[in-house]
Amino acid sequence: MTEQFVDWINALPGWVREMGIVILSATPDEVSCEWEVTEKHHQGYGIVHGGVHCGVIETLASVGAAVVARARAQRVVGLENNTSFIRAVRSGKLHAVARPVTRGRTTQVWEAWIRDDKERLVAQGRVRLLCVDENQALG
Repeated sequence: MTEQFVDWINALPGWVREMGIVILSATPDEVSCEWEVTEKHHQGYGIVHGGVHCGVIETLASVGAAVVARARAQRVVGLENNTSFIRAVRSGKLHAVARPVTRGRTTQVWEAWIRDDKERLVAQGRVRLLCVDENQALG
């Protein structure tokens, strides 16, 4: 199921595809991705915008939490994203991994780490997500 889920996520229109992020794996225990840094990821000083790091961390946490929630007939929505920026990046390939801290019935917490091609930590974060019944309206 998770391989099909990964294919489905990578085919969706939106931010992930526009940013060139490729989800590599998605299980209840770990989600991973990679992408090549280009100018579209930069802020005015020519380094990766912090919002990109926040977005990647939230994406991986959301994907992992969704894998868990689907088995319980739930969906997840983000409640909180705390991301720290550790190292500035101008180019190269980045990869990220997220793992669960807790996969509770009503909330989940996931942590994620973004690293460069030399395995140096670029950013790290924690996302808290709300689990809602799949039939409950969002928004």
